[in-house]
Amino acid sequence: MKTMTIPELHEALKSISKNDLILDVRTPAEFDAGHIPNAKNIPVDQVMNRVNELSQFKNIYIYCRSGGRVMAACGILSSLGIQNLIAVDNGGFPDWAAAGYPAE
Repeated sequence: MKTMTIPELHEALKSISKNDLILDVRTPAEFDAGHIPNAKNIPVDQVMNRVNELSQFKNIYIYCRSGGRVMAACGILSSLGIQNLIAVDNGGFPDWAAAGYPAE
């Protein structure tokens, strides 16, 4: 598993392909209140049951509010054989918004 910061994620997303996924593991209410453009919301407590949706992606960029749920999701996905994970482990969506990056 690779890790990155919010600024590094912002830079990486400038060249994201359709084979990559931005995964938001927050609750649906948190997601609806604002999220990174084109992110898919799968709450951390549903990740295990939805792993088939994730196995097709080349890279999966995972974020949450502050990093804790990212590590839980990465642990679950790694244990299920998903290895193409990039964790935002130092910050989350509030830091993204505070930096003035685009949000939906």
